Amino acid sequence: MTTTRFFRTLPMLAVVAGCATTAPIAGDDEPGTPATLPDSVIAMAAPSQDLSMVRLMPEDGCYWYRHVGPVETTYLPLRTTEGRPICTRVQ
Repeated sequence: MTTTRFFRTLPMLAVVAGCATTAPIAGDDEPGTPATLPDSVIAMAAPSQDLSMVRLMPEDGCYWYRHVGPVETTYLPLRTTEGRPICTRVQ
């Protein structure tokens, strides 16, 4: 009896799951200030970083880029090819 009940419930779960929506990442609640990168910063940045969404963080004066991973989206420090953070002021 429970196996039959399971197989009747399964299609309903699939329908309900199809109705779920995900919230887009809003720009207003993201940290820092959106930044347009100067050519000199673009030249210094390591090639594996996404430069399409970069923010300047007021806490440290450094550029951070949005990294979209398999589990979460987070901001990481923008780094040079040598691994140093790229900042607007000396730390």
